Amino acid sequence: MPDFHSSITLPYAYPRNFTVPQFLLDEASHPLRPTRLPGSQWLIDDLTGRAYGLPEIRERVARLARAVKARWGLDAGDVVCIYSQNHIDYPIVIWAMHRLGCTVTGANPAYMAGELEYQLKETSAKLLFTSPSSLPVALEAASASNLFVPSNVVLFSPPPPETSSEGGCFPSVSSMESFKTTLGNFLTVQQLVTEGWMLDNNYVEPRSPTVGDTVAFLGFSSGTTGLPKATEISHRNMIAVMLQMSASFKANQPGLELEERWVRPGDRGLAVLPFYHIYGLAAILHAFLFAGPGVVVSPQFHLQQFLETIVKHRVTHLPLVPPIIVLLTKSALTKNYDLSGIRWVVSGAAPISEPVLQEFRALLPQARIGAAYGLTETSTLVSLFDMHKPPVPGSSGVSVPDTAIRIVKPDGHSAKCGEPGEIWVKGPQVALGYLNNKKATEETFLPGGWLRTGDEGYVGTDGNLYVVDRLKELIKVSGFQVAPAELEGHLLLHPYVQDAGVVGIEDDYKGEVPLAFVALKEHVARQAALNAHEAAKIKQELSKWVSDNRVHYKRLQGGIQFVETVPKNPSGKILRRVLRDQAKEITGGDQRNRERRAKL
Repeated sequence: MPDFHSSITLPYAYPRNFTVPQFLLDEASHPLRPTRLPGSQWLIDDLTGRAYGLPEIRERVARLARAVKARWGLDAGDVVCIYSQNHIDYPIVIWAMHRLGCTVTGANPAYMAGELEYQLKETSAKLLFTSPSSLPVALEAASASNLFVPSNVVLFSPPPPETSSEGGCFPSVSSMESFKTTLGNFLTVQQLVTEGWMLDNNYVEPRSPTVGDTVAFLGFSSGTTGLPKATEISHRNMIAVMLQMSASFKANQPGLELEERWVRPGDRGLAVLPFYHIYGLAAILHAFLFAGPGVVVSPQFHLQQFLETIVKHRVTHLPLVPPIIVLLTKSALTKNYDLSGIRWVVSGAAPISEPVLQEFRALLPQARIGAAYGLTETSTLVSLFDMHKPPVPGSSGVSVPDTAIRIVKPDGHSAKCGEPGEIWVKGPQVALGYLNNKKATEETFLPGGWLRTGDEGYVGTDGNLYVVDRLKELIKVSGFQVAPAELEGHLLLHPYVQDAGVVGIEDDYKGEVPLAFVALKEHVARQAALNAHEAAKIKQELSKWVSDNRVHYKRLQGGIQFVETVPKNPSGKILRRVLRDQAKEITGGDQRNRERRAKL
C-alpha cells in the first residue's frame, strides 16, 4: 500500500530508557532542546504570578513523591487520578507520581459524580487529587468507588479570595466557614510537599532499558459516542511528542535569524486548555516545556480574563481550539487589548474552517497561524502546520517527524494523492491500546503499528493533510456525503451567527438531511425572541446563505433551530450526540403532531 511519510526523519532514537520526568527534568542536554537562560521560569500561575523554575520543580516533585510514598505506599503501576482545573501544581503531581512508577489519569472537572465514578472504577485509581471547588463531586464519586474518604483525597490549594467566586465554583459567603471546616479534614499538596522535606528518600525510581514502554497516562476519549475508553499512553509516546514538536518548529536549529525562531528568550505560552485533555497535557504542558516557552497556567477560559492574561504575562504562543478563535474574531472586547506580542497560534482538537482562520489572521497579522491534527490515541499529534512557510488553506499541516499516513478507501485499498478515505497513522506517538478493552484495541490498533483514526481526509500533492470530518459524523443525503464542519464553517461567516452545529436527521426520501442548531449574536437573538415573524425571516436568511453558496444536497433541508449555546466538550468538540438527541425530540414532536392531525 502506498503511504505518505514525513519528510523529516530524526537522527536520534525515541528513547525507551526514560520516564517522562527523567527525560524532561533530568536530561538537560538534547540536540533538539534549546538552552534556557539561568533562572528561567517554567511554570507561572496566571492568578497569583507565582512562578517555578526547574530547581524548584525538581525539589517539589521529589518532596511530594516521598510524602506520597510514606503515607500511601504506592507502587509501580498504581493509578492516581487528578480531577481538577489547571493548577500550577498539577504537573508537580504528575511528575511526582511518575517518579514512583505510577500511572496518571486526568478527569474532566466538569464531570458529574457518576462520570467521575466511572473513570475511577475503570482505572482502579488509588488516590484522588482535586480542587476545593470540585470537592463535593469528588467525595461522592470517591465514596462510590471505594476510595477511602478523606484519607485518599488530596486538595490543591484554592485560588486567591478575590477569584474564588468566579463562575460560581465556590460556596457563598454564608456557607464559607463550614466549607473551610470541611477543607480542614483533607491534606493539601502543599502540606505533602512540606512533609516530604523532612523525609529521607524512601522510594526507588523505576529505571530500565524499557521503562519508557510502561504506561504514563490513561487518557480518556471525549465520550461523544459510547462510553469513554482509557487510552494507554506510554512514557515513550509522550517523549516522542516533545521531540516531534521541537523538530517541526526547528526550535534548536542553529543559524536561524532571531525573527525566524519559534522560541526566543522570555517567550511564554498560555495553558488555558485543560491538562486532563491530551492537547493541553502533551502539546502545551510537556512539549512547550521541552522546546522552550514558559507556561502560564490558567484555571479556565473566560474571554476578558483570557485577554488580560495575554497582556499581563506578555504571552507569545497560543494553542487554541476553534470556539475560542471564533469568539476572539467576533467579540467587540478583543479590539480593546494589545495582542501584538502574539507570534504563534495553532488551532487543534476540532475542525476549523479556512475562512474563520483567515479572519483570525487579519486580527493578528504579525502571528504565524495554522492548524494541527491529532487525537488521544496519537498522544495528540499527527500533523502540524509549518510556521516557516506560507499558510496552506484548509490544511492541517504536514505529518510530524517519523510519522506515516495511509488513506484507506471504503473498499480497503489505499488512496492516491487527493483521494479521500479513512486516515490511518503510524509513528512513535501512537498509544499502546485501550485499558481492559481487547475488542476496541483490536479494532483500532492494527497489526504493523497502524492506528485507525475514524476520521476522513486526504493528502494533497503538496504533502499536506486535509481532514474532512469524522466518518461517523458525516451526513449522507441521497447517497452524497455532507461534512457538518463545512456547513458550520460557512454559517459562522454570516454576521448574525455566533456559533453553529449541524447534524443529520432522518428523511423518508433522502435518508438524511442537514439540520442546523444556530446560536445568534446577542442583539439578533433578542430580535428573534421578541418577534416570531422576525425569527422566521432570520431563518430564511440563513438558509439562503447556505443554499446560495453550496451544492443542492448540502442545503439545510432539515431546518434551523435557534439555541443559546452549541454544546461542546472542554476541548472544543461539538457534542453531536446531544444535538442528535435534541433533533430527535424536535422531529419526533413534529411527527406526533402530524399523526394527531391525521386522526381529526
